[in-house]
Amino acid sequence: MASMTMLSLASAPPSNSPCPPKKETGGLSFGQTLRKDGGDLFLKGKSANRVTMAVAAINTSRFEGVTMAPPDPILGVSDAFRADTNDLKLNLGVGAYRTEELQPYVLKVVKKVENLMLEKGDNKEYLPIEGLAAFNKATAELMFGADSPVIREGRVATVQGLSGTGSLRLAAAFIQRYFPDAKALISSPTWGNHKNIFNDARVFFSEYRYYDPKTVGLDFDGMIADIKAAPDGSFVLLHGCAHNPTGIDPTREQWEKIADVIQEKNHIPFFDVAYQGFASGSLDEDAASVRLFIERGMEILVAQSYSKNLGLYAERIGAINVVCSSSDAATRVKSQLKRLARPMYSNPPVHGARIVANVVGDPTLFSEWKEEMQLMAGRIKGVRQKLFDSLLEKDKSGKDWSFILRQIGMFSYTGLNKAQSDNMTNKWHVYMTKDGRISLAGLSLAKCEYLADAIIDSFHNVS
Repeated sequence: MASMTMLSLASAPPSNSPCPPKKETGGLSFGQTLRKDGGDLFLKGKSANRVTMAVAAINTSRFEGVTMAPPDPILGVSDAFRADTNDLKLNLGVGAYRTEELQPYVLKVVKKVENLMLEKGDNKEYLPIEGLAAFNKATAELMFGADSPVIREGRVATVQGLSGTGSLRLAAAFIQRYFPDAKALISSPTWGNHKNIFNDARVFFSEYRYYDPKTVGLDFDGMIADIKAAPDGSFVLLHGCAHNPTGIDPTREQWEKIADVIQEKNHIPFFDVAYQGFASGSLDEDAASVRLFIERGMEILVAQSYSKNLGLYAERIGAINVVCSSSDAATRVKSQLKRLARPMYSNPPVHGARIVANVVGDPTLFSEWKEEMQLMAGRIKGVRQKLFDSLLEKDKSGKDWSFILRQIGMFSYTGLNKAQSDNMTNKWHVYMTKDGRISLAGLSLAKCEYLADAIIDSFHNVS
C-alpha cells in the first residue's frame, strides 16, 4: 500500500488547485502532462525522481525475502506420482485407504448417514468453540470406554479439533502456555508433522530411540533409557497403535514397563491415536494402550482422528482429550483449550462431527461401521501377507523378511535407505517417502509381486 500511495501523491495536482483539463496524450504514461512546447512538465527535476522511486517500489515486492518452502515430504510424493505417466506407477506415499482396484473408498455407513442427515435438514449454524456436544460425548466414550470412571466422574476435557493434526496443534499450544519450561519427547522416527507441530507451537522437544535398523524392530531398551533420562515432568508423545511410520508397536508387557517409567519420572503421557479400529479391526484392542494408562490413574492427553477409521479425510474431524484427576480440573482445562482455539479457528466444522455422532450413537449404524473397519483392516492384512509371501518366494538371498508380518496397520517400514527408496521411484515408479515407509493401504494383491521385485532389486543392488 505504501508504494501505491507514493504513486498517487506524485500523480495528483497540488492541493486546492483545479485539475488540469484532460488531453489526449498518445503513449504517455499515467500522470504525465504536456507543456505547450511539447515538453514534459511532470518529468522534470524532483518529480521525475519521485516517479522513478515509485515505479521501483512497485516492481520490488515487499516479499522478496520470503524463500521458497521445500515440498512436503509426504504430500509431495503424490504430486510427483500424478506427474508420472508410466502405467506401472504405484503411490505408496500417502496414508489413505484404497480398494483392491486402488480407488478411494467412501464407507457405506458414511453414505447412509449423510443421506439421513440430508433428509433431516440439519442447519449450518456455527458450532460452539468446543464443537458438537454429541460428537464430544461419542468420541470420549469410544476412546476410554462408556463405562470408564473418567467418563462417569466427568474428568475428561474434550474439545473437537481439526482432525488429528489440529488436535495435536491445539494441545501443543496448551503445553506451551501452561507448561512453558516442559520438554516434549517424540519417537525416532515419527510422523513427519509431529516436529512441525511442536516447532510452530514453540515447544522444545527431543527424540527417544524407537526403531532398531538391525532388527527392523523396536529398540525397547533405548526407548526406556531415553524416557528415563528426560527431565522430570516431560510430555512423552506415544503412538497409541500402529506406529507411524514403522508399524511397530510395543507388546502389552512393554506398555506396562513404559507406563512404569513414565510414572516414576512424573512425565505426562500424550497419545496420538490416528488409527483406532483401523489397525487391528477392533476399536477396543486399538485403545488398549491408552486404557492401560487410565487404569493406573494417570493424567494424560489423547489426540484422535477419524480420517482413517471412517474415511473422513477431507472433513477434518478429530478431538483432543485431557484426562484430569478431578472434574474441576477438567472444567478449567477445557475452558483454556477453548480460549486457545478461539483465535486459531474460532470453531470447528460440523459435517464430519455429525457423521461420527450419528454412527456411534446408533447401535445398528455402529455395528455396520465396525464390520466395514474389519473389512478394511482385513484387506491390509491380506496385502501384507501377500507381499511377504512374494518376497520370500522371489528373494533367494536368505534375508529375513518376517518383520513385515510383525508390523501392524497401514504402513510398513521396509528398512530401505534414501538411495534405495530413490531407486524404487526412479526405476520402478513406486512412490514412497524417503525413509523407506510404504503405505500398504495403497497396494493391491495384484501389485504385490511387482512391488516385491522392486524391493528386492533396490535392497540388493543399491547401497
